[in-house]
Amino acid sequence: MQASDRFNINSQLEHLQAKYVGTGHADMNRFEWAVNIQRDSYASYMGHYPLLSYFAIAENESIGRERYTFMQKMLLPCGLPPEREED
Repeated sequence: MQASDRFNINSQLEHLQAKYVGTGHADMNRFEWAVNIQRDSYASYMGHYPLLSYFAIAENESIGRERYTFMQKMLLPCGLPPEREED
């Protein structure tokens, strides 16, 4: 592997991280990563109608109610963030 290949790989990774928030970065902690995963999941559930219908039938709720519930869960999908340590 040459230095130019390593630079190209790093620039591609930086481009992906800038384009897609869920890919993370070096300073991302575990909580932020989990929040991104949960929000992506809820957005996918709402965006795919058959999956949303499945959840609605499984929970015996209307599709609109399930969509509303998922939107509410997207606000704080993993609860309150942990307290940060002051350095």
